[in-house]
Amino acid sequence: MERENQFIGQSGAFLDAVERTSRAAPMRRPVLVIGERGTGKELIAERLHRLSTRWDEPLVTMNCAALPETLIEAELFGHEAGAFTGATKQRVGRFEEADKGTLFLDELGTLSMGAQERLLRAVEYGEVTRIGSSRPIRVDVRIVAATNEDLPAKAACGEFRADLLDRLSFEVITLPPLRVREGDIRVLADYFGRRMGAELGWEAWPGFAEHVADELENHQWPGNVRELRNVVERAVYRWDNWGTPIGHVQFDPFDSPWKPASPPTPNAQVSAAQTVVAATPAGPDLDAIDDLRTAVDEHEKAIIEHALGKHRWNQRQTAKALGLSYDQLRHAIKKHGLMEEAE
Repeated sequence: MERENQFIGQSGAFLDAVERTSRAAPMRRPVLVIGERGTGKELIAERLHRLSTRWDEPLVTMNCAALPETLIEAELFGHEAGAFTGATKQRVGRFEEADKGTLFLDELGTLSMGAQERLLRAVEYGEVTRIGSSRPIRVDVRIVAATNEDLPAKAACGEFRADLLDRLSFEVITLPPLRVREGDIRVLADYFGRRMGAELGWEAWPGFAEHVADELENHQWPGNVRELRNVVERAVYRWDNWGTPIGHVQFDPFDSPWKPASPPTPNAQVSAAQTVVAATPAGPDLDAIDDLRTAVDEHEKAIIEHALGKHRWNQRQTAKALGLSYDQLRHAIKKHGLMEEAE
C-alpha cells in the first residue's frame, strides 16, 4: 500500500491543514510541522516535497531523536576520514545528500544547542563544513522540520535557539489530533478495515457493528491515526465470524489478566514506606539496643506484621503498600515466622 493513501479525511480541521500544505509546497522557504505523535507529520513532509519544484530531487529524512548527541553533527554535516575515533573513511552528511532536494528533520526539539548553532549557520548561509575539514560546501536544501514540542516555550526558557526557530518557521502547519477531526474516525476506520480484510482474503467488507463504531468515535486516541490503524487492523485480524460486522475491538493490546504487575515507581515506594512507618508503633528504644541485627529484624517484623493486619492479611495488597514484590514479602513472612498466621 502506498503511504500517501493513509493521508485521508474530510473534517474541516484536516482539510485546512492539507490546504495550507499545498499552498506552502511550491515555496523554497522552510516549513515547521507541529503535531502529536501519530498525526502524520512525515506524510505532510512528503506532500510538501512531492508538490514542490524539487519533486524529482532527493527527499532525505533524519530523526534527530534516534541518534546519540555525539553523532548528530556527523550525520547532518558529514565528516572526513580520521576526524574522530572510528571515522575510517569520508562520509557525506544529510545536507549534502539532500542537495537540490528536501531535508526533513523529525523530532527537531531534541537537537542539542551545539547542533542547533551549526544548523542555524547551514540555514543562514547555505553551506556546511564536514567535521575534520575547514572547507565549506555550498548546498541548496529546502528544510522541513517537525516536532511535537512547544518550541516557542522552549525558546523562551533558553532550551531552543530563538533565532533558529525564526529561520525555520516561515510557515507553521499545526496538525489537528484525531479526537477533534469530526467525522474522520469512521472514514479512516472503514478504510483500514477494508484494507485489512482484503489482505486476509475477505470477499466483502462487513463493516463495524454500531456499538463498535460508537466505541471508536468516543475513544480519545492518544496515538492518533497510527493508533487507530493498529486497533482496527487488530480487530479485523482477530474476528472469526467472517461475513458479519466486526463486533469487538481492543484498544490496549497489553491488557490481559495475566500481564505482570508493574513495579511501583521510586516515589510511590517512598510514599508507601512512609505511610506504613507512620502507622506503625514507635521504633525501638535506641538506648536499649545491644545487637543491631536483632533490633533491625525485630522492627522489620513489627512493620510487616502491622501492615498485614492493616490489609487483613492480603499479601498482595500488603506487598504493594510496602513497595515490595510478592516474592519479597513471602520471603520476609517466612523469615520472621509469620507463615502460619499468613496462611
